[in-house]
Amino acid sequence: MRALRSTIFAILVLAALLCAAGCTGTGPGTATPTPTAAMTTTAPAAELTVFAAASLKDAFTECGRLFEANHTGTKVVFNFDGSQVLRTQLQQGAYADVFASANTQQMNLSKGDGTIFNDTVKLFVHNRIALLVPAANPAKITGLKDLANPGVKVVIGTPDVPVGGYALQLLNKTVNDPAYGPDFKAKVLANVVSQETNVNQLATKIVLGEADVGIAYASDVPAAQLDKVNVIELPAGYAIVADYPIAVVKETKDRAAAQTFIDFVLSPPGQQTLAHYGFAPV
Repeated sequence: MRALRSTIFAILVLAALLCAAGCTGTGPGTATPTPTAAMTTTAPAAELTVFAAASLKDAFTECGRLFEANHTGTKVVFNFDGSQVLRTQLQQGAYADVFASANTQQMNLSKGDGTIFNDTVKLFVHNRIALLVPAANPAKITGLKDLANPGVKVVIGTPDVPVGGYALQLLNKTVNDPAYGPDFKAKVLANVVSQETNVNQLATKIVLGEADVGIAYASDVPAAQLDKVNVIELPAGYAIVADYPIAVVKETKDRAAAQTFIDFVLSPPGQQTLAHYGFAPV
């Protein structure tokens, strides 16, 4: 009798275990557990990396904010530096979705080394070369001729950075002009106290009063420093216009998104933003 009771008890225990196992299944009619915070995942926002010439810093930062406001879930990350530095970084494998250069030379080199989609290159804005002087103007600079005066501290860009190339282009124009004389260029270069690798560093020298005059873009003065720098336009016949091209980088993981950013820059809101920061729309 005791053996019979033991057998019945064992059968009941086994039945209970089988029932418990069946009730925790995920088949039809079975309740699904509510996810906990640890179980829940959120897809990360899309990130768009833009390599842009240093002279675009204020304008493109604002363009980025406007773009993000109209493209929910997309974050624009910028790398600002001299165009030649950015092109070299891309050539060496740095990741970017968009490249915006301060001259066509660097963009043409990018075409040649295969780092961009050549068919996406667009001219998106113009800039102009001017003279930047500290607001106090201790050297009494009134125009281009004053850059050759003895003791004037001049700052320009390095020859390989676009703004430096434009400065040399400007000085070369004076060589055959009797109003300046054949030695004007040499005198100005003798007054150069610093050559900067990007325009932000150049403009900072003027803001801090470390130089009397800089050959730079008219748009280079940061909005917060406008009261510390004066812009002197170049004389008639010496105007130099800088062309800025933009393109999609081949390494992009989202060509459509990269193109959408370029389209925004070329749109009326993008062009108005650039104009607000001293650029000339295309």
